Amino acid sequence: MNADPRLTQIDDRFDQVIDRRGTHCSKWDMMEDIYGVPGDDGLAMWVADMDFRPPQVVIDAVQRQVDHGIFGYFGDDGPYRDAICWWMKTRHGWKVDPSAIFSTHGLVNGAALCVDTWTDPGDGVVLFTPVYHAFARVIKANDRRVVECELPFDGTQYTCDFDAWDKVVEGTGAKLMILCSPHNPNGRVWSREELEGYAAFARRHDLILIADEIHHDVVYPGNTHIPMAHIDGISDRLVMMTATTKTFNIAGSHVGNVIVHDEKLRAQFARKMGAFGISPNSFGLFMAIAAYSTEGAEWLDALIDYLDGNRKLFDAGINAIPGLKSVPLQSTFLSWVDFSGTGMSREEFTHRTEQGAHIAANHGPTFGKGGESFLRFNIATPRANIEKAVARMQKAFGDLQ
Repeated sequence: MNADPRLTQIDDRFDQVIDRRGTHCSKWDMMEDIYGVPGDDGLAMWVADMDFRPPQVVIDAVQRQVDHGIFGYFGDDGPYRDAICWWMKTRHGWKVDPSAIFSTHGLVNGAALCVDTWTDPGDGVVLFTPVYHAFARVIKANDRRVVECELPFDGTQYTCDFDAWDKVVEGTGAKLMILCSPHNPNGRVWSREELEGYAAFARRHDLILIADEIHHDVVYPGNTHIPMAHIDGISDRLVMMTATTKTFNIAGSHVGNVIVHDEKLRAQFARKMGAFGISPNSFGLFMAIAAYSTEGAEWLDALIDYLDGNRKLFDAGINAIPGLKSVPLQSTFLSWVDFSGTGMSREEFTHRTEQGAHIAANHGPTFGKGGESFLRFNIATPRANIEKAVARMQKAFGDLQ
């Protein structure tokens, strides 16, 4: 396979292959148990963390704590709140009130707390599927019901159908909706018109709107992420969720932000946080403060350039296989591949990927309705691994060439 010369620029921060096996790494050490993909030569492209080291400024912040040698409770979170406010204003043009910020143990924890705060057992929670699988998991674990509004797919891109969704939600007892923006797994960056549509939908059905914007920093050229907080008429029912973890590959720090500007909603969430006795992980806060900096911003710009190259290389290789379609990514590092054109059963194309290509990728049905013919591939890995993945997939589906 001849690589496009435009994709051959090297950045040692991302091009270095780091062996993560044997480090208690969920992504690499669990793929054989879960997917049956051999651990010795398999490619782990499922869990949504990156195979890159975070910015040096983050590593240095952790090293300072190690050198200090005392690991007590974190005090005075003013610098943490200031870092978040600076980043949101600088990168997203969004002015955040520091007193509106709550720190949770990641955004799955944040989503679960939102479900517990604003719904009761038996209530419905609206998801726009296919969508991040952990949402449905925590909704069901809290004895709430998942109400699935399936996103229309035209074979190339996902859109909205609010008229159809009105009928789905009516009479379900839904109290809350969770919107992925940008969307995981299909990588959509919603337009202002679409976001206004989601806001109107929430008002129409009297729903609290939880906007999970964890992927908002990884947006490719030609696309612009608009924070839901910038949409008029939704602030009284809006809860924003953000984090450093996906952007800077520090998911193990388990720190996320739930940002609530409405005073009534804020008081309700504060009571729930107090009831569960939640306080932040000090290492995560030190890492987040370091990441939300000019050094972190420079690293992120370089990361997006590198991922853009990976995206183009992966898409070109996958789309060259008859019957396979990699949905054009506007954001995230998670490629969503449609196998419906092969005419194969889900079991067949999954078996070829796992046992033929030795690649562990997320199974589409775990993301809800509309995911049946898909697999999700994590492309945040050194380019050598992308080249391997493409070559293996082309070989595993070689009879379709």
